[in-house]
Amino acid sequence: MRQTLPRFAVLFLWSCLLTTAQAADYALTHARLFNGYENQIHADVTVLVHDGKITSIAGADALIPDGYELIDCQGYYLLPGLFDVHTHLDNLDQARRALESGVTTVRSASVPAYQDVTIRELARAGKIPGPDMVAAGVYVTPNLDESVLADPRLVPLFNGVQTDEQLRQLVNINIDRGVDVIKTRGTERAGRADTDPREQVYTEHQLRVVVEEAAKRNIPVMVHAHGDEGARAAVLAGARSIEHGTYISDDTIALMKERGTWFVPTYVTMDEMNEQKYEAALRLRGRHMVPQLEKAFRKAHAAGLKIATGADNYYEPESVNRISVEAEQFVRMGMTNFEALQSATTSSAELLQLQDKTGRIKEGFEADMILVPANPLEDITALQDVLLVMSNGQVALKRIPFGLE
Repeated sequence: MRQTLPRFAVLFLWSCLLTTAQAADYALTHARLFNGYENQIHADVTVLVHDGKITSIAGADALIPDGYELIDCQGYYLLPGLFDVHTHLDNLDQARRALESGVTTVRSASVPAYQDVTIRELARAGKIPGPDMVAAGVYVTPNLDESVLADPRLVPLFNGVQTDEQLRQLVNINIDRGVDVIKTRGTERAGRADTDPREQVYTEHQLRVVVEEAAKRNIPVMVHAHGDEGARAAVLAGARSIEHGTYISDDTIALMKERGTWFVPTYVTMDEMNEQKYEAALRLRGRHMVPQLEKAFRKAHAAGLKIATGADNYYEPESVNRISVEAEQFVRMGMTNFEALQSATTSSAELLQLQDKTGRIKEGFEADMILVPANPLEDITALQDVLLVMSNGQVALKRIPFGLE
């Protein structure tokens, strides 16, 4: 019977690998390149990486400086690392699995106790290769439950977060703890049988209090909203993005288009509710909600809404909720491969206001890249077989060459 390493041993080996990779410079040769912003593949490209940044993109005859570690891409397809702009990963094991799936940048959609802030700092310090984290901290929601344990200043909010002052207090505690984005809610959850995801939770006024308080410190707000009433209230309040949007109406889609509000449908996590591991009530709910979300997606895409990729999961071993699958679903629901790839890279970078740093393979940008075996402009499922992951110039995964050297 095959034995597996315990979790602490996996993390120890991973940390040893990172220590080795951290200081290296790389020359990635013989790559077919999709740069993220051109709808084409560039043949036989050499990419140089120094100090975590892309310093040169040239042809096969490029001069490779002394001391650079050579990675022969063997004609496989190099593209920007993927973005997951709606995740709840909160530990290093999950961060590693995100990287190994090709995700090099994530936006937290809340965690219990600011683990996302620390993961962000570990990546910034080069202690782990990533993923780079846009942290949300504690959910701005009416009942904090166990999250009240995250900070002693949350004790006065134990009985609820409803008044203007309570909302402002929670927003500022989050920002004091170093978050990059505030996550709040417009409607109830889908993943609990005792709640109706269409039911509005915070009013337009309450959501505006959150948005305006966060804006004082230049922090954007993302809003969980399945039902149309809560989503519309969030758009009117000034939310940067609507998460899920299962029941958004044509009028709300038009309002989102007018105001430049982003749409993060998280389709794969809704589709997962149809699986047998969920109780019958949730499977029945999934059978109803998933087609509704597909209709919303198709209308949003036709209207020209800005759409970004989010998997809404914890990167646990038993789940297949991955951005590669989300991109495949985007194509099935009407996007071209190029549009889906941009949703997962350049567009998501724009949502996170990181478009000048990452999300494309370009000189001066962070060395966040993945290698896949087939042309993703022709076969979007190629994203599900990642051969190499480089994040912040560190090699987080390398499965090639397959043959013995």
